[in-house]
Amino acid sequence: MNKLVFNPFLPENEYVPDGEPHIFNDRVYLYGSHDKFNGEGFCLLDYVCYSAPIDDLSDWKYEGVIYQRKQDPDGKKGIYHAMYAPDVVQGKDGKYYLYYFLGRKGYICVARCDEPAGKYEYYGHVKYQDGTLLGKKKEPFQFDPGLFKDDDGTIYMYTGFSPRYSNPLLMGWHKTSKRGTMGFVLDDDMLTIKEGPIFIGVPSVHSSRGTGFEGHEFFEASSMRKFNDKYYFIYSSINGHELCYAVSDNPLKGFKYQGTLVSNGDIGLSAKGIKDGKNPTGNTHGSLIQIKDKHYVFYHRHTNRHAFSRQACAETIKFENGIFYQAELTSCGLLKDNVLIGVGTYPSRIACQLYSQKKNSYFSLMFKVRKGMRPFITQRDDQQYIANFSNGSVAVYKYFDLSKTVSIKINIKGKLNGDFEIYNSNGLIGVINNESNNVLIKGELLAKDVLKFIYKGKGHFDFISFELKENS
Repeated sequence: MNKLVFNPFLPENEYVPDGEPHIFNDRVYLYGSHDKFNGEGFCLLDYVCYSAPIDDLSDWKYEGVIYQRKQDPDGKKGIYHAMYAPDVVQGKDGKYYLYYFLGRKGYICVARCDEPAGKYEYYGHVKYQDGTLLGKKKEPFQFDPGLFKDDDGTIYMYTGFSPRYSNPLLMGWHKTSKRGTMGFVLDDDMLTIKEGPIFIGVPSVHSSRGTGFEGHEFFEASSMRKFNDKYYFIYSSINGHELCYAVSDNPLKGFKYQGTLVSNGDIGLSAKGIKDGKNPTGNTHGSLIQIKDKHYVFYHRHTNRHAFSRQACAETIKFENGIFYQAELTSCGLLKDNVLIGVGTYPSRIACQLYSQKKNSYFSLMFKVRKGMRPFITQRDDQQYIANFSNGSVAVYKYFDLSKTVSIKINIKGKLNGDFEIYNSNGLIGVINNESNNVLIKGELLAKDVLKFIYKGKGHFDFISFELKENS
């Protein structure tokens, strides 16, 4: 049964970044890392999986824990032994293989299972034909394995990590892949390399001059998809906040830069370009799927003022004549009609843009950014909300059918000492102050409309939710 689905589309207290969506047996399965709310590092929890039927992307089912860190022979507790972004592919034997990177050693580990979301068991490491583990032959640093099964059954793996600056103190990053993404062909055992590493032509910032990738070079998050017999390589660029893509006729060579799929700050979306992020920006990781004639891009957002509490989001994306056009951030990316109904109570956490007019937004770091005047999403007792809503704070929601909406009521924790202004696409439609938390809407309202909340006043408060009402 179709129901409302928001961004982020998983439970509000769930933090699954680095999402790789795959369709198996008429269901979409989302595989990703697993952050701990307010954790002290990336990817601290065991792998979980969620799935949904392809004809109802509002109906996400928790499949449970599919693989635990302690199952790996090298699995240990602590921030330096995390399991990073995984991917899953079905082998020729019908089994499902989960590829992941553990800790700092630079090896690609593999687990397998008879079902897409069953209990995976440790299987081994990716290795060369002579038995040497991938990563032990002085190759560039292996990271973020992305798996792809072609129409003829050939299994490809893509890896790489290419920061702007090398740091020998961190994760072996002194072995950064200065030539960019590496591709491999795997044997039927799903462990042995038949061919590779091959640099596929998606360069790093160290080798991009004259390639067409300048300004959007490869950083991490390799992912491959195929549409209309063309190969689409998806990756996180050196800018961190954006997923970009390149296209080729061959899975291992000839890739040409095509553009940005999505930015978790909506940067670059407008014709004039947006230099300042309209969200707390940070690293992102994701990919594409196609269901009938619709395409979706999966990515993650940042919460809680640092980079360790990330959540899965998705948007529909326009695909025309072989080109993807950058998707805008919305509050309802997987909703069938991409419009929320203009009646009911909505949590503030589904804001698709959250920033301050005074301080703009910020880039999520490995330590908490100071509050200042900026609003941010956090949680208490498993409930998310917007904290620190203060003078100049802006929360934007896309899209609502407001054609029959007559009033808006807000739920906050704290006290207004100013004006809580409400806008739609055409301008100001209402103002709430400390005299009342409810306002009748004035102005022309649309069947597909934006809601924007701006606070102008003193102090700060927690913005919990808002309620839209129609004529009874």
